[in-house]
Amino acid sequence: MSVVVGTLVPMSTPSAGTEAVSTVAPRLARPRLMRQNWRDLTSLHWAVDPGQVAPLMPAGVRPDLHEGWTYVGLILFRMVGAGFAHGPTVPYVGSFLETNVRLYSVDGTGRRGIVFLSLDTDRAAVVAGARTVFGLPYRWACVRHSSTSLGAGTEHRYAARLRRPRCRACSRVVVRAFEPVVPTALDMFLSARWGLHVRHLGRTWYVPNAHAEWTFRRAELRELDDELVASVGLPGLSTRAPDRVAFSDGVHTEFGPPVPATRPRPS
Repeated sequence: MSVVVGTLVPMSTPSAGTEAVSTVAPRLARPRLMRQNWRDLTSLHWAVDPGQVAPLMPAGVRPDLHEGWTYVGLILFRMVGAGFAHGPTVPYVGSFLETNVRLYSVDGTGRRGIVFLSLDTDRAAVVAGARTVFGLPYRWACVRHSSTSLGAGTEHRYAARLRRPRCRACSRVVVRAFEPVVPTALDMFLSARWGLHVRHLGRTWYVPNAHAEWTFRRAELRELDDELVASVGLPGLSTRAPDRVAFSDGVHTEFGPPVPATRPRPS
């Protein structure tokens, strides 16, 4: 199903307290594991009841809330110049396109993070390596991105199609980015994330990262036709217009060593 919309604003939300979000990244422990540059990033977000996504969280992690809601994100961007913390960019696999579906999490220590439900990329080597080493749910896909200057703004077109024989889910997003804007409280809640939570080797891990504060541009969604959100267990969500559309030129980020987010279960 295709959704065609204009400029969007967040939906009204119920009255509920929201803990202040720190916009300054904590200092990363050494050794640093890797560095990445995220470019031309479009994010579409849907507000959902926390109970809808709680079963999709790793053990020891719960949905993080903003004014009583949690969010499902469809994120599309270019990875550029990724590499290990020290040394040159990894040839070929250091730059690629990625589309991911994510949730927003918090663990028992109060560390806010991201839980990836899927990460789709056009680099098979990245898929194999990230799944094996980090347990991240990467999937091999055909992914495309193009941009066109329109005078007042820039139009970005993203497309993805899974290569798995039993799941040919596709996604197509067209967004126009305009002048810089001041980020909203919701923008800060979604972007000031200093790590990710992932279940791997029988435990839940927290992988910390650090990056500068995100900058945003006014964004207008022109087209949305997505099946990737449904493919990870959230049917029907992306058939309605998102509650928040944002665009960023991107940031540089670094990752530190993973630490346990939960204690191992007794044998």
